[in-house]
Amino acid sequence: MKKTLQQKAEHILDSNFKTEGEFTIPCENLYPFQWFWDSGLIAIGFAHYDMQKAEKEIKTLLKAQWSNGFIPHIIFHTETDSYFPGANFHRSDLHPESNPKYKSTGMTQPPVTGFVLKEIYRISEDKGATLKFIESQIDKVYDNHRYFYENRDPQNEGLVYIYHNWESGTDNSPIWDDIWKTMNPPEYDFERRDTTHVDPEERPSKREYDHYLHIIEIAKANNYNDEKIAELSPFLVQDPLFNAMLIKSNESLIELYKLIGGHENKIKQLKKWQQKSITSFNDKLFDEELGAYVHYDLRNERALKHLSSSSFAPLFANIPDTEKAETMVKVMMEKFGNENQYLCASFDPTSERFNPKKYWRGPVWVNLNWMLYNGLKQYGFNDIAERVKTDTITIIENNGFYEYFDSRKEMHKDNKAGYGGNNFSWTAALLIDLLNE
Repeated sequence: MKKTLQQKAEHILDSNFKTEGEFTIPCENLYPFQWFWDSGLIAIGFAHYDMQKAEKEIKTLLKAQWSNGFIPHIIFHTETDSYFPGANFHRSDLHPESNPKYKSTGMTQPPVTGFVLKEIYRISEDKGATLKFIESQIDKVYDNHRYFYENRDPQNEGLVYIYHNWESGTDNSPIWDDIWKTMNPPEYDFERRDTTHVDPEERPSKREYDHYLHIIEIAKANNYNDEKIAELSPFLVQDPLFNAMLIKSNESLIELYKLIGGHENKIKQLKKWQQKSITSFNDKLFDEELGAYVHYDLRNERALKHLSSSSFAPLFANIPDTEKAETMVKVMMEKFGNENQYLCASFDPTSERFNPKKYWRGPVWVNLNWMLYNGLKQYGFNDIAERVKTDTITIIENNGFYEYFDSRKEMHKDNKAGYGGNNFSWTAALLIDLLNE
């Protein structure tokens, strides 16, 4: 079983790898470009059997970095009208420091590259050669972190903001409903392409897209200037998943710089960021009442009190102390872990906003499960970690390599509980890592 599953996963990654551009698409039709956090997680899978492709993936991503350290969430390597909104809508050229060689968005995504480099090093059988590759790229990742702390932390708390729900990676999470209530964007006239590839029931609504486009229009009107965005964007959020990925990546950069040697100033700066970030993260984002981490709406100065898979992602970044971790895991098992559910739904299954079929409003995602599995193990919750791993392998084995999966076990009886894009790259990549763990 393991061998066949792994062979299928490798075949998917190889098929989605674009040799002419040296990057991997998330899947055919639905996502025809290079995505920031997808690429990082895909590289982890490649590292197990084709280190050259893993390195190319990271290299191509970092080539599109802007001169201020920013890494865009989509890089439009090819011309195609099969995706909306495309390069001509986003107009990254409006920013004076955008990359003139690569069309992209003016948004970013969870900064996974730091810990991805560490994972590649862990997997590598030729540590010397891999460290050499890391040495050639690591300063670009450091510059990306510097960009966040210098441009996305207006209150100097060590917590960075996202200005668009797409930056969170959890695009249509019910958490954002609270923000949409504070907005009334115009009705935009546009033609979506995602719903021609997958069932509209599995995707965000047209009205949600109006909100998404409105936020981008405000950013564009201000040439993607971070200061102006912090002042004017109706969406300004400190996201526990996003900040946890940054903190985890800081930790990894510190370890890698120590291995490389001779980067004392950068290590010192990373440690400074770490200390401030982790302190603020625990003080501001941990909700005692809910027993887990929540998002903070910086624009309206209030906590968004909802549980999601992002609430538990800080386990992966070693952020909570033992007591907090125990509380979080207890809450997770009570709310998300009953015997009729696969771990871990992307949103609280006990909430009226829960929708186990609709993108980030309830389905299980393999990338969050992979983080959760590794986080639980770090804190010694080995039995629950094992359940997350087994659940993940089971749903892929039964349904195929989909983008996301129904969290309700009853829906898996006919093996049709996989949704969104099929032959999805990070599902394949992270399964390979779980199988070889």
